[in-house]
Amino acid sequence: MTRKLFFIFLLSSSFTFAQERLILIGGGKRTPDVLAKFIEFSGNENGKILVIPWASGEQEIAFSNIKNEVGALSKIAIENAPLAPLNTETKAKLVAQLKTTKGVFFCGGDQNRIMEVLKDDELFNIMHEMYKNNVVFAGTSAGTAIMSEIMITGEGDFKVIDGSKVETKKGLGLINNIIVDQHFIKRQRQNRLIGLIFKNPTLLGVGIDENTALVVEQNRYAEVLGESQVMIFEALKQPNEMKFLMLQKGKKFDLKKRKIM
Repeated sequence: MTRKLFFIFLLSSSFTFAQERLILIGGGKRTPDVLAKFIEFSGNENGKILVIPWASGEQEIAFSNIKNEVGALSKIAIENAPLAPLNTETKAKLVAQLKTTKGVFFCGGDQNRIMEVLKDDELFNIMHEMYKNNVVFAGTSAGTAIMSEIMITGEGDFKVIDGSKVETKKGLGLINNIIVDQHFIKRQRQNRLIGLIFKNPTLLGVGIDENTALVVEQNRYAEVLGESQVMIFEALKQPNEMKFLMLQKGKKFDLKKRKIM
């Protein structure tokens, strides 16, 4: 009986651990396979999605776009978070929404606008708690940029490969073993990410192209969805040496072991 209970405990523990899930979209289109994965992780028709449009200069339109795209694929419930900036009343509403949602989606725009709201420690900590308790977090463009602990702001000198000339700020940091960049191949953003990985050689650089997403489970197991590629950059032990991989749709990568699965 003791061995049986121990086995059940192990299964239960691993099931709980496996629920940390991110969907990092590089901007551009949200392809049907990416949206379908987000809907699935959010509970399908029994779930609920909370859209956070703070990054956008047109928050209502940003919400409407996501609502229409998701609504074309599923009858899952979709709510709009209170618009930024928040006050005491709208913050309380947001906290209540977070406690009942199964999926959180951050729209694109300016990532600094999102983190301005998340300077509030209570909101910041609640989102981390929800992430560790079976709530999937997704974002596109700016909504992806916030997911790593080191967040690229979009400012700096990108004509050179020099991480000291790339402005970064504290991100939401749901995943802390990578630095993520978006619109990557389309907008030729390799200089800034390579420079940051040379500056932070213990981290992996993850560049996600437009119309493409990286789905990450357990902050480790990653799979490419969408239409383009994801590029992985790793600093080597020798100074100024780096290797990179280009991952196509369907490719799976272990962010911990740093190899294709």
